[in-house]
Amino acid sequence: MPTTAICPGSFDPITYGHLDIIRRGAKIFDHVIVAVFNNQSKSPLFTVEERLQLIEEATKDLPNVSCDVSQGLLVDYAKSKHVDVILRGLRAVSDFEYEMQITSMNRKLEEDIETFFVMTNNQYSFLSSSIVKEVAKYDSNVSDLVPDAVEVALKEKFKS
Repeated sequence: MPTTAICPGSFDPITYGHLDIIRRGAKIFDHVIVAVFNNQSKSPLFTVEERLQLIEEATKDLPNVSCDVSQGLLVDYAKSKHVDVILRGLRAVSDFEYEMQITSMNRKLEEDIETFFVMTNNQYSFLSSSIVKEVAKYDSNVSDLVPDAVEVALKEKFKS
């Protein structure tokens, strides 16, 4: 039976760190759904539609990766897609502590859903969307942090 994993996130914007996890997940799983969720505790720079478009552009060379948007709980989305694996990246111990809480809650809500953690490649261990936005805001070079389409979109956002 083919295995599908969901790689959830706010992806505001998608970075090479995110892509590292998605690409590595695409080698492990038959299909990976990159699902954009709105994090209520964050004020996004990009709309959900813009984020989805940037992810689609960044993953277009991965035939077993699809992109989607969801509202609500991740476990409800996973059940609606008949998926029982969540793919998450870890950068540091602080990520692990947060992810452990989320994973425990997900297991409480839906015990059949497993979370698969992948350690981020060392070259991306410092990278976050927040850092990228901060650097781009001051017109510094982010070309080695994000795909070309994201770099262009960031320049457009901060132009005004």
